[in-house]
Amino acid sequence: MASNSQRPSKAERTASAREQAQQMRVAQEAADKRKSLLIKLGVVVAVLAVVALIIGIVVQNNSGKVADSGAVPKGGNEAGGITLTSDTTVADTSGLTVDINKVGTAPAQAAEPSPRDSEAAAKGEPINLLIYVDVNCPHCSTFEAEYADQIGAWLAAGDVKVEYRNVAYLDSGSPTNFSSRGANALACVADAAPASYLPFSKALFAQAAEGELKNAALASLAKDNGADVENCINDGTFRSFVKFTDEASRVDSIGGTPSVFVQNELWDPNAEPDLVGVVNAAIKANK
Repeated sequence: MASNSQRPSKAERTASAREQAQQMRVAQEAADKRKSLLIKLGVVVAVLAVVALIIGIVVQNNSGKVADSGAVPKGGNEAGGITLTSDTTVADTSGLTVDINKVGTAPAQAAEPSPRDSEAAAKGEPINLLIYVDVNCPHCSTFEAEYADQIGAWLAAGDVKVEYRNVAYLDSGSPTNFSSRGANALACVADAAPASYLPFSKALFAQAAEGELKNAALASLAKDNGADVENCINDGTFRSFVKFTDEASRVDSIGGTPSVFVQNELWDPNAEPDLVGVVNAAIKANK
């Protein structure tokens, strides 16, 4: 049997209990501090993530307000179009500018589509095709898939001139202004590498199912099709031109995309679904 001298005294037991309690309090305080720090770090990470998202959206939107006036790409015109004279060349234009303050006023009520500066080609000349498209438009993607190669063939044969007016009607539903950024990319390619315009355009519309592209992906796609236009895309060099094209199309009562004018006559796919037949007939009639 153990003697009383071997058992801790009451004072010793009390001191030991106080020490254990103190150790527990210290441990708990340390745990609370770690928890508080983790919560604060979590908040900081969340805030940084939101900031990064905002910065990403701003960057994709080519940060800042788009200027009202700006340069027109080579091959472009003051109506907001880009004209292809063959499958590898654009119209001989350069040094032009546009100003949205001179675009005009949209009609108060619905009006017949009336594209500015558009006319039928003279007898004996390649006929004029005027095409309004939006890179974020599913119907435009379908149109390009069906007709891009045929349009290229007509251009290569010298039977047509094709003017593309790349609008941004669908920016209202896009967090990154993809319609405007895609149209800017097309203008960049026309300006720097006209022979790449049709291949890039076809590739751009073909990826529609994958969703909106970031600027880096647009630049990569352009480069894959022979155009090194990364700086032009990131800088939004022709965003003012796109802004003008879009607003001019609304003023001219172009109701949707794709809209196709053959010799200045609006093609109605419901009344005449055979666009190839319509264009071939116009080519033959203009010989």
